[in-house]
Amino acid sequence: MVSNARLALLALVTAACVVAPSAEADERSFAQAGVASWYGPGFHGRRTANGERFDTHALTAAHRTLPFGTQVRVTNKTNGRSVVVRINDRGPVVGGHVIDLSNASAQAIGLSGTATVSIARL
Repeated sequence: MVSNARLALLALVTAACVVAPSAEADERSFAQAGVASWYGPGFHGRRTANGERFDTHALTAAHRTLPFGTQVRVTNKTNGRSVVVRINDRGPVVGGHVIDLSNASAQAIGLSGTATVSIARL
């Protein structure tokens, strides 16, 4: 016969072994597709949403929801070129766009104006 204490211990051990998917795992698997644009000349040297100075020559980007410091791979679906950027600002402000790239980031993937891209969190 199993005592109540042993049953309680067994239930506790079993519960500890069942792990629900974490929010962190969901965040790491972030993927998105949509229109990207670039921003830069008028913003160079101004403060970004995270407080640092915007550098149009750095590989950075603005995203509405990803945490600051997040690195993502942005791939231009037209030509297959990709770049890894760090999120340091909020945006884009244009409806329907999913990410704003610095000028250097945009040039790295051959974006001039807008392009359809995929975004994957690293």
